[in-house]
Amino acid sequence: MIEYVTKHNLAEVLPLIADYQNFYQAGEICQRKNSVFFARFSAHSPIGCQFAYRHQQQVIGFATVLFSYSSILAAKVALLNDLYIVPEQRNQGYARQLIKHCHLFAQAKKAARLQWLTKQDNHRAQGLYDTLPATKSPWFVYTLNNHAIRKITIQYKALQRHSYYTQ
Repeated sequence: MIEYVTKHNLAEVLPLIADYQNFYQAGEICQRKNSVFFARFSAHSPIGCQFAYRHQQQVIGFATVLFSYSSILAAKVALLNDLYIVPEQRNQGYARQLIKHCHLFAQAKKAARLQWLTKQDNHRAQGLYDTLPATKSPWFVYTLNNHAIRKITIQYKALQRHSYYTQ
């Protein structure tokens, strides 16, 4: 059964979020930070929603849908930002059901499409995604983290000191 994640069941989802973050080597995982961050998503939030999959009274998975906008489409798009099923419950169709549910949710919220990313070496997830009527994007994803931004800022300030740059 798929349900919204709310303040009433978030505590059940937090350990799965930590497992998911651990899988993607997120670094230091803070339950308090996760609790505050994920509490902002709800059925009526304009930024996104989180769903839990409950099987035999246990939360066994979750998915997070975030909304953004595409200037190429001139439309709202939905990002399936997180999808996780506990290892012992995988390959039973739960992830597929969550994806379908997220797609219907995105459509109901007037998103032009549902899109997602996965690591290139996450072959298990790609095995599922390749069975869906989704297309694999030719786009590359670039990430500029805070450390890199500081480095660019230092380089920019050094360039500003040169007279040819400030003229």
